[in-house]
Amino acid sequence: MEKKQHVEVRLRAMEPEDLDMLYHIENDRSLWNISATNVPYSRYALHNYIADAKNDIYIDGQIRMMIENEEGTVVGVIDLVNFDAKHQRAELGIIIMEQHRRRGYAKSAIRALEEYARNTLHLKQIYAVVGVDNHISRHCLMALGFSSGVILQQWLCCKGSYQDAAVMQLFIEKA
Repeated sequence: MEKKQHVEVRLRAMEPEDLDMLYHIENDRSLWNISATNVPYSRYALHNYIADAKNDIYIDGQIRMMIENEEGTVVGVIDLVNFDAKHQRAELGIIIMEQHRRRGYAKSAIRALEEYARNTLHLKQIYAVVGVDNHISRHCLMALGFSSGVILQQWLCCKGSYQDAAVMQLFIEKA
C-alpha cells in the first residue's frame, strides 16, 4: 500500500466496545519492553478501567484515546500519562496495531494530540522515553519536532538485558 503524506485520524474516548482491542494490546508481550507493563490484564480489570475513567487528565492523571482512521476503524491507542499539572507536561504513549503501521497514522495522531494538549490541556511540553534502538519511533518523533535530549543509561529492561533510552521532548508553542 502506498503511504500517504498525511492521513486523517480522529481521537476519541474509550468505549466499552474497545475492550477486546485493549485486551489484545495490554496482553501483547512483544509490547511490554516499550511500556511499564509486566503482567497480563484481565478483561474484568480493563472493563473496570474503561468504566471508571473520567476522561479528565486532572482527575485520572492520564488520558487515553482511541485512534480511528477515515473509515472509522480503530488503528491504535494514544495516551498522555504521568501528567504533572504544576509543570504542565505529560508523557506520550502510542501504539498502532501492527496491520496498520507505516501508513502515517502515528504522525497524524501525535499531531492531533499536540493540538489537544495545546488548546484544551494547555500543556507546555510532551515527552516520550524511547529506546535508543527504536529507530522508527525516534525518527517519527523527530519529524514531528521532538528533540532528543538526555540518554538514560540502562533504562529499559528487555529480554533480561538493559537498554539505553532517549528522553524526547516537544515544547508546545501557544497558538
